[in-house]
Amino acid sequence: MGTLLSVNVGLPADVTWQGRTVRTGVWKSPVQGPRRVRRLNVEGDGQGDLAGHGGEIRAVLVYQAQSYAYWARTLDRDDLRPGMFGENFTVDGLPDDQVCIGDRYRIGEAEFEVTQPRVTCYRVGMRLGRPDMAALLVSHHRPGFYLRVLVEGRVQAGDGIELLAQGPEKMTVAEVDALLYLPGRDADSLRRVLNIPALSPGWRQSFKELLEPPRPARPTGWPGFRPLRVAVVVPETPTVCSIHFEDPDGGPLPAAQAGQFLSVRVRPGNGPAAVRSYSLSSAPGADAYRISVKRERHGLVSGYLHTRLGAGDVVDIASPRGSFVLEVGTRPVVLVSAGIGVTPVLAMLHQLAAVQDSRPVFWIHTTRDRGHHAFADEAHALLQQLPNAHEHVYYTAGEAAAGLVAAPKVSQGRLTLASLADIGVPTEADAYLCGPAGFMGDVTEHLTALGLAPERIHRELFSALPPVNPGVTAQAALRPHQPAGPPGDGPLVTFGRSGISAPWPEGEGSLLTLAEACDIPTRWSCRTGVCHTCVTPLVSGEVAYVTEPLEAPEPGNVLVCCSRPATEVVLDL
Repeated sequence: MGTLLSVNVGLPADVTWQGRTVRTGVWKSPVQGPRRVRRLNVEGDGQGDLAGHGGEIRAVLVYQAQSYAYWARTLDRDDLRPGMFGENFTVDGLPDDQVCIGDRYRIGEAEFEVTQPRVTCYRVGMRLGRPDMAALLVSHHRPGFYLRVLVEGRVQAGDGIELLAQGPEKMTVAEVDALLYLPGRDADSLRRVLNIPALSPGWRQSFKELLEPPRPARPTGWPGFRPLRVAVVVPETPTVCSIHFEDPDGGPLPAAQAGQFLSVRVRPGNGPAAVRSYSLSSAPGADAYRISVKRERHGLVSGYLHTRLGAGDVVDIASPRGSFVLEVGTRPVVLVSAGIGVTPVLAMLHQLAAVQDSRPVFWIHTTRDRGHHAFADEAHALLQQLPNAHEHVYYTAGEAAAGLVAAPKVSQGRLTLASLADIGVPTEADAYLCGPAGFMGDVTEHLTALGLAPERIHRELFSALPPVNPGVTAQAALRPHQPAGPPGDGPLVTFGRSGISAPWPEGEGSLLTLAEACDIPTRWSCRTGVCHTCVTPLVSGEVAYVTEPLEAPEPGNVLVCCSRPATEVVLDL
């Protein structure tokens, strides 16, 4: 079948890359003599990012001498040596278009099983000095593959490779790699690949998600921003006011989904326009859109909305959007919020009350005290319309349940695991959470501990999402800021979640690198338009791709790792 030409190992090391420190084991070199292969890796080898590489499923990475020769010709390189693609085994034979997922091999004393193609990762591009290498490996159908160790033993260069058994379905490494990363996939192939027991859990989950029927398209409303008129501004508490928007021409507004938000663009000073997003707190079928805004102590936009906006004013609004929505189903519903996080779940409560939904509905809200309890009476009245509602309110300071239309169960203190257990939240429920990040993190842990499946715990977060920067050494989070250097003269780029607007600087690489220059938390892996980790909703504007992605994102989204602004853009980042 083939021959093991080289055994390559390397321990993780810190490498400086684009001003960051990356912990990586991609620098591997050949070793002489036998090496023992164990369940997790080759003796003397290690991986810097165990979330994406290594472990029992990805213990050994294989790459072929024939692919080395191919890249030497294609890239016009004469410096490619075994180990430079980060592989543990450099082999003669075993091409990606013939080796199948689930194939079993004996090499030396050890036995192996093929589990998945190589992960698309920017680090092989670091090693080769080719940032686009992750995309090239996929588009040229030469990814390489991982092995699981079935029988431990010693291996060395010169060992023959014997095929012991072929995987079911006979789907090759190249075929499975393309099925995940390239367009044109078909349902039959997705079902076949799920029949392979050896397929790694991560790839199995990705294929399951691709096989699920697409959700019905949500109403798109209108592109970009359009002017809406303020109908009325209503104080709710000393720090919260509600703003009702209507069509200036008196026409109907597109229906929103319960839980969605509006992006609002205002110019509070002499600087560039600022964009903020606020959940709709109104019923989905209401004639006007209602957002409810808490005035933050140093909030430029919230201060403007509270003090400068009045009936008749016109504001630029992007149409309702967001995937944090109440799903159709029969399971119990748990709505959990803190402070102004009540707004999206209040819209969900409106939807449930409108049809007098018969499911058990648990309303759990935490706030400072009665004086700061926004929508207390409104929520209580809606819950009274439901046949199986459970209302629980927690005040973290002060007392005073007085003033409610009819007081629900009000408890002093914070929401805890014990209090959630006392409430009796059903383990089969769908939970919807909104509030400060720390609050949602704690409640997620509590609900998981009580037995709720993680995929049934939905969270809304308006601040920047937690970063996904595989292998980058953690560093202290910095507040997002304007990029260093003189202002650019290109189109204005607004990062909506982070509250940063900056003109596009000449020579900037991509929207991702601009975000990084502003210390905005980012999410990426391949950085070449393959993995879609960086997919970001485009609120308004148009982009151009510097490198065309191997598969285009869904409409209304962009891959920031390989795109630049073609016009002024607003990103949900």
